[in-house]
Amino acid sequence: MAEERLQKIIARAGIASRRRAEELITAGCVSVNGRTVTELGSKADPDRDHIKVNGKLLHLERVPLVYLAFHKPGGCVTTLRDPEGRPTVMDYLRGVRERVYPVGRLDYHSEGLLLLTNDGALANALTAARSHVEKTYVVKVNGSLTEEEEQQFRSGVPLGGRRTAPAGLRRIKSGDNPWYEVKLIEGRNQQVRLMFKHFGKLVEKLRRVQIGTLKLDLKPGQFRPLTPREVARLKKLAGGAEAQAGHDDD
Repeated sequence: MAEERLQKIIARAGIASRRRAEELITAGCVSVNGRTVTELGSKADPDRDHIKVNGKLLHLERVPLVYLAFHKPGGCVTTLRDPEGRPTVMDYLRGVRERVYPVGRLDYHSEGLLLLTNDGALANALTAARSHVEKTYVVKVNGSLTEEEEQQFRSGVPLGGRRTAPAGLRRIKSGDNPWYEVKLIEGRNQQVRLMFKHFGKLVEKLRRVQIGTLKLDLKPGQFRPLTPREVARLKKLAGGAEAQAGHDDD
């Protein structure tokens, strides 16, 4: 096998996401043939070289790839552990032996579809800004937007000095506390809440119902493995980003 960048090899082995793999490298936790490697541009051949992460030999062929859909309930954090002692999404994954990690995040009060996997390459492709993987949310707000505000929402609003990408917006239930369907192709921290806040509206409930081709079909707290077809469709969707990522690493 040809040489690849270390972070890509580690991510493909399911040990960590590519971003986390880069952190492990710069922290001196990775060695190749007994030599500690700290430069991110370093490459290795996983078939020929002995690669260790935190002192453990990396075996690509022995790591089964796992893909899980999970309905995150409100009141838990999307992290592997929480210093404040709050429940995490990992507390719900009873019986899952492989070490998986969340792809993207939902904030503490939000609920809905979350993908967890140990496929670092796919996780990186799905979360890359250039991938434009669409995510769909249903949102309850404490007041209606005007037609003009709805159009501004769709066109993009300034957040943190940078305008958001064009978004989908459709009112699905009218009333004093209407429900909207929101479609985003980017994922800034608490973006949906901040976009409504820009117009003076507070989000009362938020649920993510779709990531790309994957739809929410679980009750809060439940998880299930993805079918081979679902995995293939997600990989196809992220294929453009993965191909670009490979080109960038040349």
